[in-house]
Amino acid sequence: MSSSSYGSVLRLPAVARLYAVAFVCRIPAAMVGVVLTLHVVTSLGRGYGQAGVVAGASTVGIAIGAPWRGRLVDRVGLRRAVAPSVVVESAVWLVAPHLDYHALVGAAFVAGLFLVPVFSVARQSLAVLVPPAQQRTAFALDSVLVEVTFMLAPVVGVLIATQVSTTAALTVVGVATVGGGVLLMWADPPTRSQRPAPVLPAQLDAPAHGLGAAEPAPARLRVVTPELVVLLVAAAAAAFVLIGTDVALVASLNDAGRPGDVGWMVALWAGGSVVGGLVHGARASSPPPLVLVVLLALAVVPAAFAPVPVWLAVAVFVAGLPCAPTLASINATLVRIAPEERRGEVMGWSGTMSTVGNALGAPLCGWVIDRVHPGAGFLTAAVVGGGVAVGGLTVQHVVRRRRAPAAIAG
Repeated sequence: MSSSSYGSVLRLPAVARLYAVAFVCRIPAAMVGVVLTLHVVTSLGRGYGQAGVVAGASTVGIAIGAPWRGRLVDRVGLRRAVAPSVVVESAVWLVAPHLDYHALVGAAFVAGLFLVPVFSVARQSLAVLVPPAQQRTAFALDSVLVEVTFMLAPVVGVLIATQVSTTAALTVVGVATVGGGVLLMWADPPTRSQRPAPVLPAQLDAPAHGLGAAEPAPARLRVVTPELVVLLVAAAAAAFVLIGTDVALVASLNDAGRPGDVGWMVALWAGGSVVGGLVHGARASSPPPLVLVVLLALAVVPAAFAPVPVWLAVAVFVAGLPCAPTLASINATLVRIAPEERRGEVMGWSGTMSTVGNALGAPLCGWVIDRVHPGAGFLTAAVVGGGVAVGGLTVQHVVRRRRAPAAIAG
């Protein structure tokens, strides 16, 4: 316990500063969704469906851009990779508050495409700054801080949008996005260790190019493994469960005539995640990521049958407990199995798969809710997300069984 305590992690060189920088840089990302929705609905006079199109355009941009920007970080370093994001985001958010609806859809896509990769960069840097024995705690604390960001930032965005204007709120999002990018470039957290990468036997026999560098193609082939694919699917499954729970919670409260309870219920859900994350980080061991995704899905089931509001509040808190542990475990495992020279790209693909889970979960659970009952949304999130995780565990079991005879023969 002592080797993985939060105090010992925060005392590591540059780690506390990394957490602080990441927290500040993530604020606009946590704020932008609700601000865009309010701007489209109130200032542009459009419906929630059209607001969803704007959010969807941003989501598509993020899904496409995350691996590309992660690869840039791997190849050219953090500052050179983030600089284009700062320039493009400056231009986009300067004009976005003054665009008509159709132009805003395009601007949202571009903003997503060039989004400052603070989530993946922070996790890359943690993998460099924190020894493996303490990474469980480090990633758990990172997930907890993400939850706190998503508890506070949307509230600030709503206050600015409703008390001042949505134009002012979008301007704040833009300034915070660009400022966060500049702050990240200034901090320049390490994304590579200082030790030289080990030379593999296959590389010793490879033909030399340029200044004697080995051909990188073999490493490119080795990055895609069954373990990596399963983890990326787990990220999508976890995102599916989380977005489905979110949609079902809002629908349940609206159906009960208590839409005003949404804010504190979501905060309670995030609070459960914070508690679960802190406990997860303080433990010496935990279940594998896919098992945690299954537990995440199972924890949602009681909410499907809980009466509003008291028992639903209890169920929502319980549903939150595995959230941060699941995400922390997925991220920690990804950085452990990914080659360091391609870690940014892998973390980018993780972000893309989470975006895919969100993009699939919201409409599917919403469709089920419209045709059945809000409680069915919770069950859909649990069955689909949990089913995908069980499938991943099956694949892992099959792969290990096939490898066992080969290992014995070797």
